[in-house]
Amino acid sequence: MEPQRNTNATLVDLLDRVLDKGLVIHADLIVSVAGIPLIGVNLRAALAGMETMLKYGIMQAWDERTRAWETENRSKKKSAMMKDEEITLKMLGAYHSSEGIYTAWRYGYLYLTNERLFLYHGDFGEVLFETPLVKIQGLAIRNGEYFTEKKVREELCLLLEGNKVCRLTALNVHQLKEALEKRMEEAGLALQQDTEVPFVEGNAAEFLADGEQVICTGKIWYLMAKEGITDDTWRPGHLYLTDKRVCWYYDLSRRVAIEIPVSRIIGSVMETRARSSKEKVMDILYASNGMRKVTTFSGPLLEEWNQIVNKIITGRGETLAGEETESCPQCGKTTLIKDLLEKGCTGCGWISPAKKERVRKIEAPA
Repeated sequence: MEPQRNTNATLVDLLDRVLDKGLVIHADLIVSVAGIPLIGVNLRAALAGMETMLKYGIMQAWDERTRAWETENRSKKKSAMMKDEEITLKMLGAYHSSEGIYTAWRYGYLYLTNERLFLYHGDFGEVLFETPLVKIQGLAIRNGEYFTEKKVREELCLLLEGNKVCRLTALNVHQLKEALEKRMEEAGLALQQDTEVPFVEGNAAEFLADGEQVICTGKIWYLMAKEGITDDTWRPGHLYLTDKRVCWYYDLSRRVAIEIPVSRIIGSVMETRARSSKEKVMDILYASNGMRKVTTFSGPLLEEWNQIVNKIITGRGETLAGEETESCPQCGKTTLIKDLLEKGCTGCGWISPAKKERVRKIEAPA
């Protein structure tokens, strides 16, 4: 075979040629120092894709042994079923896992038995999620959003002991919910009628206190104070307004970086500076240890956040109870706080940042 030169070949072409046709290396090398041979290397190697190797009768025995071992090993994996457990429903599904800074949907088969609900990955022989039926206190179907696609997906949220919320999705979420409710009723574990699964965005379930309710939340940048050798830095995260405090959650390190009790907030102001000359920032002023302090945020919907801080949080209504009234931050119309936050203002059409974000997600094109 005559050697050929192709100056237009790319790395992809080279890999394709190696995997498809194969590459044989035959080289004799001698390493010498000051003209004195010290090391001799006799190199003979073949590099190709497995299909090409098997086609020419190379590594067939090794390939057969590897496949046989893998088949046998999979068949020996322990079953996820416990003794005397009976399967009521089996369905493809996924569980939203949060471990450290890693969050992802983990897929497998959802099994509903007479004792528990669990997600099992057969190839790895691993139970990805499980909960006894006795620990389930509430169920609700919510609309979620695919990470890579702008479309809505239904999720089944489970309220477990300790006010913990777990998110599941399945091939048929409604069928899974009905089967779960039926099985719990048969076992005498009927769900508490007055228990509702809270709507929790982001990671609020990890730091909310008992009875604390989220009023507004949204993605926002926070100017984090310098730590060690690091200067003041803008960090992305989630801002939460609850009935007790304002807090910013740092998604990367999974912690609340700052929290301000509602009673200590003095107000907020907006101006153009910091991140760019054309971008606005919002300063929240609050009292701490007899001193006035400032914390700074930037991002979308700052106008609405500024109005909320100045109108709702600062106490132009003494409480945020369900029957208390408040004026619209935009037009001043008085209405119930609950209706204002959940439905918006009927006078001018103002809606809260959290409501606006949910509407945007639902109306986003598929």
